[in-house]
Amino acid sequence: MGSSAKSIRLQPSDNVVIALRDFQAGELVEGVSAPTSQTVLRGHKIAAAPIAAGTNVLRYGQVIGQAKADIAPGEHVHVHNLGMGEHTQDYAFASQNAALLPIDEARSFMGYPRADGRVGTRNYIGILTSVNCSGSVARFIAEAAEKSGLLDGFPNIDGIVPIVHGTGCGMSAENEGYATLFRTLAGYAQHPNFAGILLIGLGCEVMQVADLVGGRPIRADGVLRYMTIQGEGGTRKTIERGLSELQGIAELANRATRAAAPASELMIGMQCGGSDGHSGITANPALGFASDLLVRHGGTSILSETPEIYGAEHLLTRRAETPEVGQKLIDLIHWWEDYTARNQGEMDNNPSPGNKRGGLTTILEKSLGAVAKSGTAPLRDVYKFAEKIDKRGFVFMDSPGFDPCSVTGQIASGANLIVFTTGRGSVSGYQPAPCIKVATNSEMFARMSDDMDLNCGDIVTDGVSLEEKGHEMFDLFLRVASGEHTKSEQLGFGGVEFVPWQIGAVM
Repeated sequence: MGSSAKSIRLQPSDNVVIALRDFQAGELVEGVSAPTSQTVLRGHKIAAAPIAAGTNVLRYGQVIGQAKADIAPGEHVHVHNLGMGEHTQDYAFASQNAALLPIDEARSFMGYPRADGRVGTRNYIGILTSVNCSGSVARFIAEAAEKSGLLDGFPNIDGIVPIVHGTGCGMSAENEGYATLFRTLAGYAQHPNFAGILLIGLGCEVMQVADLVGGRPIRADGVLRYMTIQGEGGTRKTIERGLSELQGIAELANRATRAAAPASELMIGMQCGGSDGHSGITANPALGFASDLLVRHGGTSILSETPEIYGAEHLLTRRAETPEVGQKLIDLIHWWEDYTARNQGEMDNNPSPGNKRGGLTTILEKSLGAVAKSGTAPLRDVYKFAEKIDKRGFVFMDSPGFDPCSVTGQIASGANLIVFTTGRGSVSGYQPAPCIKVATNSEMFARMSDDMDLNCGDIVTDGVSLEEKGHEMFDLFLRVASGEHTKSEQLGFGGVEFVPWQIGAVM
């Protein structure tokens, strides 16, 4: 799009245009047959032609809902006159799964090779907790290690990360919730961005340390130590033992050094949060281009947030590698429809108030923009939350739309880098995986420049192409994977963003 554009129609069949700046009442908008009837803010929709009540409203050439009343040309199209409508799709399984073109030149990054064959982008020590009851002690150990300068003699270690959470007990030991938490904790224990793990439990919880360890080597390098607070004789003795164990882990972890690794060893978790009307125009499709570049290099990209693909899942099923892969995705959609109904929720719970202020109206509209992150690569497989990803390429992992929870699952599944697009200005970070924050619009990027790593608003303001921005983003992946710190790392994020998905009754 040209840098002077004031609005955009994304597809010829669309009956709305998107405002690229604020419009006042009475202004003329290109492609709209009448002046605006009221103020329309940047990122919001304007009717390009008459839309009768009950008929479909189209954006991206796709249905984003139905008109709740007659809508005149030039009228603001939003929550007051646009509703969800009936949700039906033609899935056309595996009908558009063409392979991507091969790359011209292989790229690499400087990462940490691990004993299991994976490559880390950071070199942390983790203090992993089995239950909420051991969370404070894990933090006490990390704080004591910092005060004592334990890592001063180990320059190759990025830091000590306490992984604490609010569950692990008050739950069944046999249901889906237990299995999900078990996968999550095991995934973090094995993560390539950790050079070693100290696992701490209370002793009497449902999620037993002994079951997590299970008499088998969790890590191929063997750098895992574990204890319980009750077994050690209380808080102070556990802290003393913990510091001793950390010293031994650090001696081993410090031996790791960065070495050249092919881009195929990158696994990115793709997220969008605090989305706006620009998300599906700028940052998300640019990330989709970068995702395709990574897949072409043999790497892996993960799309998640199942409730936030609702209404756009048919675009993914068409790209499924096989009909069976496509059906796995639809089975998840049906599970979520039942899950939300059982808990007095609804699939149109999104967009959030902030999303709506940014111009998004229905979950269908938000989902179509969110799916743009996935690019055009074939969908190789569909995974459970925190399930280890064993195929390269573009994949889907089931998760809630709540960003910290979704990212927790992606990291547990193996993501060694997170890429997070935002239009409203989400702030967060996800140790042990660095998080790249991508702004969808230039105004927010300027206002929150201390938190944002890359601006995609210049796709609108300066006419930068999606291809140019995708290449710029891919280059940033490699630099961050090689050790360049992101803004969220510089700010110290990561202390509260480990959020396992709690499924089932809390008892």
